[in-house]
Amino acid sequence: MTLIGAGVLLAACGGSSNTTGNGLNGTMSGTAMKGPVANATVTAFGVANGAKGSQLATARTDAQGHFTMQLGAYAGTVLVEMQGGSYTDEATNATMSMSGADVMTSVVPGFAAGSSMTIAVTPLTSMAQTMAQGMAGGMTDANVTAANGGVGSYFSVGDILHTTPMDPLVAGSGGAATQDQKNYGMTLAAMSQYAKTIGMPVSSGIVTAMMNDASDGVMNGTAGSTPINMSGMGGMMGGNTMMSATAGTKGLSTAMGEFVASGMNRSGVPVSEMQTLIDKLNASSGVIQ
Repeated sequence: MTLIGAGVLLAACGGSSNTTGNGLNGTMSGTAMKGPVANATVTAFGVANGAKGSQLATARTDAQGHFTMQLGAYAGTVLVEMQGGSYTDEATNATMSMSGADVMTSVVPGFAAGSSMTIAVTPLTSMAQTMAQGMAGGMTDANVTAANGGVGSYFSVGDILHTTPMDPLVAGSGGAATQDQKNYGMTLAAMSQYAKTIGMPVSSGIVTAMMNDASDGVMNGTAGSTPINMSGMGGMMGGNTMMSATAGTKGLSTAMGEFVASGMNRSGVPVSEMQTLIDKLNASSGVIQ
């Protein structure tokens, strides 16, 4: 992946803390969510001169997917990568380990030296990260902001980077959730439901497929002009399993309706509260904007 952005590294990199003599020590906390991802490795990198830069910090997620990292005096764009760990799949209620080839990401524009920030690392932030890197000029702060906003608009979530998705497997979780949180959580559940529908044994594979699909800014089953081959993703069998052209539109719409109406949805959120998003995805051209 080509990662481009402006970042200034003011402290030595590596390890879990970059505290320097000037007293600045930025903190990045957050939640890894595909269902909460427990015991995953989360790593922050600086971004500079068109590529992923030096490692800033690393941490492990707890049972709820929470993590905290000290970024020292770094200022600029931050790339966050999450690998490994396990989660409860929404569509099946099965505990699944993240496939080794699957990496969830977030990209944060304009992190200020010494500041504190809480973010989400989810399939949607991952899609935005790949979209930003595919834009002309790569992951500049402007492109990162546009990609995060575009993916949020596509799924009717105002701020994918700082909104915590509702967990629909938690009984009554919809009661205190905003509509943005409901849309966010049900979108993640729809991805799991779609993975179940197409026979993908480990649903983290659909995240990688959706990231690839979003890389050119259009959800149409291709990355640029290249069809996305899902063979091997999430344990899928067969040598020519191509992603459907409607996976990110009508596919997710149908899957969301199925999940919300199923017994796996314990949030208390009825189909009527998700119908607007279901209809939006069904009618979508696939263009992320």
